[in-house]
Amino acid sequence: MKPPSGPKKQTQYKPNLRKAKNPLPENPATPLFSHDSIIACLTWGFRLYYQGWICMRGRTMSEQVKIELFDNPRPERDYCINISCPEFTSLCPRTGQPDFGEIVIEYCPDKSCIELKSLKFYMQGYRDKGIFYEALTNDILDDLSTLCKPRWMKVTSRFTPRGGIKTEVIAEYKSEK
Repeated sequence: MKPPSGPKKQTQYKPNLRKAKNPLPENPATPLFSHDSIIACLTWGFRLYYQGWICMRGRTMSEQVKIELFDNPRPERDYCINISCPEFTSLCPRTGQPDFGEIVIEYCPDKSCIELKSLKFYMQGYRDKGIFYEALTNDILDDLSTLCKPRWMKVTSRFTPRGGIKTEVIAEYKSEK
């Protein structure tokens, strides 16, 4: 076997020299779209989104998830049910950035209990909703306490720190019996 002699010949890349039609304008300072057309598209898109015409994960925004209930197996006894949703997300209404947190629901059922799968879908409905922590916590408490009418219910929302500030909101409901 003979060793190679001399430097190895390198092949250069040769681009295809056929002239393709360039869709971009000749002057790079020329905008592709006018400012007014961009604003009109954005306005129309947001209008469709907020009116519920654009679907998110198979559901329209206006469609409410129905929380299902089942009969309390021991209505004569006082006992506490703790439900934790550690991967809760919603959107900041000011910045549109996601807020991550944990929602803890504690309640003493009366005649009915909350079914967990439907509760999961209800909680996922907040992923694309811009809402403040305080309103969110009270909305969840209002929805759940109105639906299952517990003897007592407490909703605690703990959100991850943002800008060095950790927020925890607690709302409570007591039956008038």
